[in-house]
Amino acid sequence: MRWITLLLLFTTGLAQAALDYRLQPRQIAEGVWLLEGSTDNFAPDNGGNIVNIGFIETRDGVVVIDSGPSRRYGEALRHSIAQTTDKSVQLVLLTHHHPDHVLGNQAFSDVPIAALPATTRLLAEQGDAMAENMYRLVGDWMRGTEVVLPTQEVNEGALEIGGRRLQLLALSGHTGADLAILDEQTGVLFAGDLLFYQRALTTPNTPGLETWLADLQRLENLPWRLLVPGHGPVTDNAEPFTQMRDYLSWLDGLLRQGAEQGAEMNELIRAPIPERFAQVSLSRYELIRSVTHLYPRYERQALPRADQP
Repeated sequence: MRWITLLLLFTTGLAQAALDYRLQPRQIAEGVWLLEGSTDNFAPDNGGNIVNIGFIETRDGVVVIDSGPSRRYGEALRHSIAQTTDKSVQLVLLTHHHPDHVLGNQAFSDVPIAALPATTRLLAEQGDAMAENMYRLVGDWMRGTEVVLPTQEVNEGALEIGGRRLQLLALSGHTGADLAILDEQTGVLFAGDLLFYQRALTTPNTPGLETWLADLQRLENLPWRLLVPGHGPVTDNAEPFTQMRDYLSWLDGLLRQGAEQGAEMNELIRAPIPERFAQVSLSRYELIRSVTHLYPRYERQALPRADQP
């Protein structure tokens, strides 16, 4: 019997080792750290680690920007922070309610977790369903993960913490409630999922592509020096904005023209993707999802109801 017990312990140990995010914080500016996710889709081999997470060290403690896709990730994130600085976590800021950004909240339940009021509402409404879907997508990585709602509200304006001034912007193009954070000391802009780079954007909650385009213009006008997109590589130039505007304008034109011509949804999901987007990760996959999410709205705008004059 003893060998069975030892075998079970060994097997359990291997399983736990396999579920290791192996997070490696990278310093990108003075007091600013990044944990960069892949540009792949959710999968059991990445545990949902497809998102960029950051933290900022201030005189009084650490500000964390998003908590990651699972309880296990949140715990690994907190461990990484403790290995990087002797400052304690003072605050978690959530950029929006999507699961890859908020399901690590359990690891920070002893500190304030802050978000825009509408982000809290959306997470309360959709969080359980999103968590359940994540369990299906990445499996055992999600074990023990439950939705934890923010405990504080933030709104647009300046946030002073530990001698660091953060500019908070309340935007809406990606989900209807999107928080962007500019660290004024270093010029690092955490844009959340308002900005994707070299990874196709997701559109399930957008109030409209025109709103998203307006948000991008506002972000680009800020005095940033380094851009941290929600997904994709960090850059010190405006190429992410250029790529995003180009893609959103193309997508809007495709859907608008399709609706005006009475095209079927299946035609649009097979539409040729311009060569300039062909190398962007998950272009076809996200086009299919975006057509599914958005095309009925374009059809309603283009086609009047039969019972109305």
